[in-house]
Amino acid sequence: MPLEPASAPARSAEPHPEETGKSRRVSLKPLARIRPYLLRHKGMLAAALIALVVAAGAMLALPLALRRMIDLGFSGIEPELVDVYFGTLVGVGALLALASAARFYCVNWLGERIVADIRTDVFAHLTGLSPAFYEVSHSGEVMSRLTADTTQVKAAAGTAISQAIRNVLLLAGSVVMMIVTSPKLSLAVLIVIPLIVLPLVAYGRSVRARSRYAQDTLAEASAYASESLAQVKVLQAYTNEGAATGRFRRAMERASEAANDRAKARAGLTAIAMFLVFASVVGVLWYGAQDVLSGSMTGGTLGQFVLYAVFAAAAVGGLSDVWGEVAQAAGAPNGLASCWRRSPKIASPPHPTPMPQPARGEIAFSNVRFAYPLRPDADALDGVSFTVKPGERVALVGPSGAGKTTIFALLLRFYDPSAGTVRVDDVPVNMADLHELRSRFAIVPQETALFADSVAANIAYGAEGVSRAQVEAAAKAAFAHDFIAALPEGYDTMLGEGGVTLSAGQRQRIAIAAAVLRDAPILLLDEATSALDTANETMVQKALDTVMEGRTTLVIAHRLSTVVNADRILVFDQGRLVEEGTHQQLVAKSGLYARLASLQFAPDAAE
Repeated sequence: MPLEPASAPARSAEPHPEETGKSRRVSLKPLARIRPYLLRHKGMLAAALIALVVAAGAMLALPLALRRMIDLGFSGIEPELVDVYFGTLVGVGALLALASAARFYCVNWLGERIVADIRTDVFAHLTGLSPAFYEVSHSGEVMSRLTADTTQVKAAAGTAISQAIRNVLLLAGSVVMMIVTSPKLSLAVLIVIPLIVLPLVAYGRSVRARSRYAQDTLAEASAYASESLAQVKVLQAYTNEGAATGRFRRAMERASEAANDRAKARAGLTAIAMFLVFASVVGVLWYGAQDVLSGSMTGGTLGQFVLYAVFAAAAVGGLSDVWGEVAQAAGAPNGLASCWRRSPKIASPPHPTPMPQPARGEIAFSNVRFAYPLRPDADALDGVSFTVKPGERVALVGPSGAGKTTIFALLLRFYDPSAGTVRVDDVPVNMADLHELRSRFAIVPQETALFADSVAANIAYGAEGVSRAQVEAAAKAAFAHDFIAALPEGYDTMLGEGGVTLSAGQRQRIAIAAAVLRDAPILLLDEATSALDTANETMVQKALDTVMEGRTTLVIAHRLSTVVNADRILVFDQGRLVEEGTHQQLVAKSGLYARLASLQFAPDAAE
């Protein structure tokens, strides 16, 4: 993605010292990041530039007609020329209107298209970042970058830059025509230009710094709001609505104050620039009037010069306003690039090892050690080694935090182990193509992840191109068809975010149906029946028994009743594999598994 070179190193969440130091300087270099996106649409870009040039040319032609009209049309000579010149002015006005309309359409089309392209590219990049990134990043802040910052880019790529180019063309053309019309008056104008430009530069720095701070404070507020609303049930259960609203109100006040500071800076910039511009125009007009009175200049020539001076002044004034917009937008690509600079820590190797076809479903851990990035001193796995044969059903049991879920995370290569090797079908997972590796797994997580989409779309998630018949067959296999058919619109019923309109058991069965439809050689079940009552658990367990036929299956379970028939049980404790065997073998050993079994199967004896 052009917002940041692909080879750029990953950065931490904190700003780089050099970036902090430069944040107060006016630099439009970040806007160069959108150049490749503009070049994707060369035809529309060319049309916009042509419209800009034509509109500027039409504006610059008006004073020429005015001069001849004043000097000839009102002097009693050739009075019929008045009609000609007025007709010409109407034609120039029509050309100006058409060119301006074309410019407006083209630049707005470019702005919308570029923002859509940037958002798509940034989203695609974010979906490829490893879970480690989201452990330290607020999803709300990321979304603010994806939405608010790209809106700023739209302003820059669309109206702001086009207005800047238009005003630059008008300024350059007006200055040239002013010099052609009257070098003497032009020199007077050029003397006062620095008095106008210097405040723009000084205030532009202040606007840039305040704009970036305003964007950052808004991102922080959005992050807190997103986090709170995602956990709204917990928020309400703890009656924390008032405190949460107060904290968000304070965050919004900071964002509002930052935005007001930015507005004050831009207002001051505009006021000073406008005063200096019009004061200079009046001064030059007075100076030229003396030449008209002395007869060394005609009234038409002075009128022509004044119009060009007004155009130049308006262009400078427009640039002062656009400068604030551009300076404000210049910080947005940096915010987006801060996301883009997060290089994926987990990526496919440049030359991946092909995985064998057909898939066997073999799994092997060899002396694997691993610690999560936020807890580098605590090993989640400590020298774990085991092998799962194709088609084998293996249960992972042990106390919470023993490392069971970490096994799944390493298999799917959400993380890489710090030592040892994880293999799937005899290929180290870090040497395989990520998409090819993960396509060999179907997973039913403990916390079911459903989307605000139809039931059918949720079942078919990750299995594009499947038919409705296949979706229904998967639902029947998961014992979900009956309750889905009873929904208001059946398989087309729209679910709320996270599937909140369904019960926990229903959500779980839809997740199981999705795993069935994926038809992968390795099935990962993370407490797949934990949310079901006894009756539903029996039905779903039968469905899972059918699904597991011919597939390698790893099952994480705290309810040991669901794994007593597993081919093998691996018992973990504090990141280590401490026991291994069948249910009967482990109970006979009187170890950790036996103690866990005694608590669950003989609760009265444990009291």
